[in-house]
Amino acid sequence: MFKATTVVLAVLGAILLLVIGTFAHTLLGLLRNYLQARKIGVPVRIILFDHVNPLWLVFDRAVLSLVRRLPFGLGNNSFTRYNYRGWEVPDRYYSHQELGEAYILVSSRNVWFYVADPDAITDIWRRGKEFPRDVSVTAILDIFGPNISTAQGAQWRKHRRITASSFNDQNNLIVWSESVTVANDMLRYWTSKESVSTAADDLRTLSLHVMSRAGFGRSFKFRGHDEIEADTPADGSMDYKESLKMILENCVVVFALGTKFLANPWLPEKLRRVHQACTQFQKYMTEVYEEEKQAFVHGKVADRNFMTSLVRASQDETIKSSLGGLTESEIYGNMFTFNFAGHDTTAHTFTFALYFLAANPAVQDWVSEEIRHVMGDRKPDQWLYSDSSRLKRCLAVMYETLRLYTPVPTSKFVDSQVPLSLTVAGKTLTLPPKTMLVPSYASLQTDPRYWGNDSLEWRPSRFIKPSSDSAATSGPSVLDAEQFEAPPAGIYLPWSGGARDCVGRKFSQVEFVAVMASLFRDYRVDPLLLVGETPEMARERVLHQIENDSAPVLLLQMLHPERSPLVWRRR
Repeated sequence: MFKATTVVLAVLGAILLLVIGTFAHTLLGLLRNYLQARKIGVPVRIILFDHVNPLWLVFDRAVLSLVRRLPFGLGNNSFTRYNYRGWEVPDRYYSHQELGEAYILVSSRNVWFYVADPDAITDIWRRGKEFPRDVSVTAILDIFGPNISTAQGAQWRKHRRITASSFNDQNNLIVWSESVTVANDMLRYWTSKESVSTAADDLRTLSLHVMSRAGFGRSFKFRGHDEIEADTPADGSMDYKESLKMILENCVVVFALGTKFLANPWLPEKLRRVHQACTQFQKYMTEVYEEEKQAFVHGKVADRNFMTSLVRASQDETIKSSLGGLTESEIYGNMFTFNFAGHDTTAHTFTFALYFLAANPAVQDWVSEEIRHVMGDRKPDQWLYSDSSRLKRCLAVMYETLRLYTPVPTSKFVDSQVPLSLTVAGKTLTLPPKTMLVPSYASLQTDPRYWGNDSLEWRPSRFIKPSSDSAATSGPSVLDAEQFEAPPAGIYLPWSGGARDCVGRKFSQVEFVAVMASLFRDYRVDPLLLVGETPEMARERVLHQIENDSAPVLLLQMLHPERSPLVWRRR
């Protein structure tokens, strides 16, 4: 009995010491970082848990929802305002309006320096070697091998040079054609139903199909969410498309546990299915890779899908460059990165845009006017890739949606053993080594100084410059004379900037424009009316849902779009 009591006390004592030690270590780290941050000379706010603390990322919203309920204003503080994923989106430009062009959030692990000065951000991008991208948050993409999103220095330059060859007009032609085909199939499915509550799932399927064709040269017939559910194989087998979809939906699990651990037979069936998906996808990539290598050796001509381009560019680089080409695992890593980036980011942007359009019928009419002008009565299979550059209003819908809801923010850090200087709003600041620099995208993209008094409203026409020709006052000439007005440097960051901007920018734009043209030339979409609801009330409900029911899961997305079914009608 005495021995048992002694053991229990010893265990409790060890736990208590561990807790005390952890608390003391955290407190000392917070004090050290706070004192360091104060020397920089901008406002400082304290957060209790670091933004990249994996445990806190799981419980942040649940904990903060309780803290916010505290009486006497105790729940209104820096902890509840800044210490959760995606806080930047609801905060918009308000913190910078209160605190200035730069401020700091400090935790026990990091000093987070937020900057909303366009000139300073342009300088950060220009000084890429001093302020490299923080790749810790993109390490999740290393599942199948190193890639352009996680490489640094000379290795990144090799990845960029080789992967950039994949993004060209030949591939964009494939993206355009496949997007039009799949979007029209999806439209036929949607218009066959009284209402659609699976738009987000169907848009994920669409973007996956486009990536399948552009990435691997494989096309699939579109099937809506309900059709997929009905046709799931009884034996649980998965093809390439289904395996990739499962991996993308369980990225965090794969990253956290690793593919080797997921192979354990005693795990729950759902986790074993994820491992099966990883195995099947790896097998598929290997088969296509070997086919492309043989085609290259024998001089066979192939279309310019990503796998073909990567294999051939890597073979060329092996001969030309001292750094060599991409290894087999690096090709797999980049293929997965392309699929991830081209699937999730595009699908979430489509969903936001679709619901914004459903809540704004006048914008639908405005967009449809342009589509009908450019496409006329031609059938979709007669549409040309060259038409895409004339669909400026469709592109403006994408830009405006990304302005308010950017799926993937980026951060930098001070990669130096000595402090570095950065000029912000005319003041030169000294940043200590390892300071995390965050371009305040949500502030810059909604600041009234740059976007006007309606900066928080969704208005795509802000990106369209009307004709300056006084003779063009109405009709087709007005549409032809309109110009897409790109925002000034440093205030619009959805595709990042500098040398490490998004290599797939044009790819995403071509896909988005093609889908918008397919959906809105002949049809319009409205929210399904609830009992006793007017159309205006339904639109307000959708806008309220976009604003209050959107948050990061892996990327920023609408959390429950199925709660607002949509109805499609012919014009």
